[in-house]
Amino acid sequence: MSLQSEFKEIAQTGGRAAMVTVVAGDDDVLGAKLLVRADGEASGSLGSPELDARGVDYAEELMWAERSELRGDLFVDVVAPPPRLIVFGAVDFAAALCRMAKAAGWRPFVVDPRGRFATRERFPDAEDVVVAWPEKAFAQLGGIDRATYIAVLTHDPKLDDAALTAALASEAPYIGAMGSRRAQEKRRERLVALGISDDQLARIAAPIGLDLGGLTAEETALSIVAEVVAVRNGREGGRLSAAGAGRIHEVGT
Repeated sequence: MSLQSEFKEIAQTGGRAAMVTVVAGDDDVLGAKLLVRADGEASGSLGSPELDARGVDYAEELMWAERSELRGDLFVDVVAPPPRLIVFGAVDFAAALCRMAKAAGWRPFVVDPRGRFATRERFPDAEDVVVAWPEKAFAQLGGIDRATYIAVLTHDPKLDDAALTAALASEAPYIGAMGSRRAQEKRRERLVALGISDDQLARIAAPIGLDLGGLTAEETALSIVAEVVAVRNGREGGRLSAAGAGRIHEVGT
């Protein structure tokens, strides 16, 4: 199978990869291609070890940023599946969050070891509902990669702490946790007692969501989805009218 055919197949099956192509320079390397897969494995060559190394670096960066770009004499073409939002806790808010995430083009999953709550009937908008404890559930979902965002909605300390501990051991770019500020402080004390460091604790967005002043389940879900979208795009989530100069929407160079 050619590199181009494999890249096309990865795209058609919802995989993640980057095709790096030489688009300027000497004729003997013009059009040379390097395919970099999600696990970092690469095939092909751009003409030299130095250029290959640069191509792999660009591919690794951009395939997880989920955008294609021209980088000097190299064009990096990226394919990636929609990002995942793993919602831990089969609570009422979770149903609204799945609806909102799906409407935004994300793939929501619900995880909860309590089978009487975690049912397909309660969460029809979820891609899957996994009845298992966090570590087992995350393994069942293929692990937590750099395109997996996690929202912990349960108020049960046993479930809460297990989910956050597993999430903090991963590469997840976003880990949010619901709860009042008093509940957050108690959770922090428990996690510190479990050996979680301050640097790890700083990764938890708590209370979860942007400050929209929402009260209903749908408004709360909107604030959470708004926050994960902002994090995915490297933004703070403030009002555009107060953003000042610069582009409203980022574009590739």
